Amino acid sequence: MKFSKYYLAAFISFVIWGFFSLALKPLAAYASLDILFYRVFLCAVIMAVISFFVRVKVLKENTRLLRALPAKQRFRAVWLTLLGGILLTANWFFFIYVMNHISIKAASFAYLVCPIMTTVIAYFVLSEKLSKWQWVAVGISIFSCLLLSFNSIADIAYSLIVAGSYALYLVSQRKNVGLDKFLVLTVQILFSALILLPFYPVYSEGIPTEISFYALILVIAVLFTIVPLYLNLYALQGVTSSTMGILLYINPLMNFAIALLYYHENINSIQIIGYSLILVSIVVFNERFIFGRRRTALV
Repeated sequence: MKFSKYYLAAFISFVIWGFFSLALKPLAAYASLDILFYRVFLCAVIMAVISFFVRVKVLKENTRLLRALPAKQRFRAVWLTLLGGILLTANWFFFIYVMNHISIKAASFAYLVCPIMTTVIAYFVLSEKLSKWQWVAVGISIFSCLLLSFNSIADIAYSLIVAGSYALYLVSQRKNVGLDKFLVLTVQILFSALILLPFYPVYSEGIPTEISFYALILVIAVLFTIVPLYLNLYALQGVTSSTMGILLYINPLMNFAIALLYYHENINSIQIIGYSLILVSIVVFNERFIFGRRRTALV
């Protein structure tokens, strides 16, 4: 498998997300909805300014392209874009809630389940083919998740919701092709902001006054939202949803390491074995990429 800029974009996006807890955990004293409100609203403002005032030429070109599409394709592009906004909103809220009110490990477990769900959904919905070794990797992943679930059965429901929402997002956006990815992401986040806006006056716990809150929200909005999401959408132009799903394992592996080394959460031997198996599954799934050059040389 030839190394590509799309593969690199996917890899970098998940490495960035692996550090998310460092910015999110200091906000644990704030309500999950407040974090979500300010994260989405700030992202919407930043991306709207960039898309509507800086990238005007791209906006005009994509508007013409959308209008030129047949009605069926135009409806599909609009529907998939708005669906992405809904799925992102759901994923963000549940992830923040689980991270701050359940545990970092529970949030990590959600992204252990997500790659499996993404791979299976992509197989049935997008007809993405998997090699024998990739199916072996999926099997290893399933076994490791079952192993890890024995110690966190109460968290599985939360994990499945978080995992399912992002798995569906990845698969749906794999089918959403043709338009500029940054513009698509802008529309999705603006739509997310519109969804959340009516709830803000009712469910917000007041306007935060601490400067540190807004500083962390800015970091979350730019570094942990706009940048990795754009890299995700960009990567989906050149790699399959299944590959994106397996690379997503980078996120929980890093969360696990941070929970152990930085937050000093209790880790047992079963969890160590489970996460080690996940690392093995990443290597096995990407064996053509990792060992491709060696095979070519031998031939």
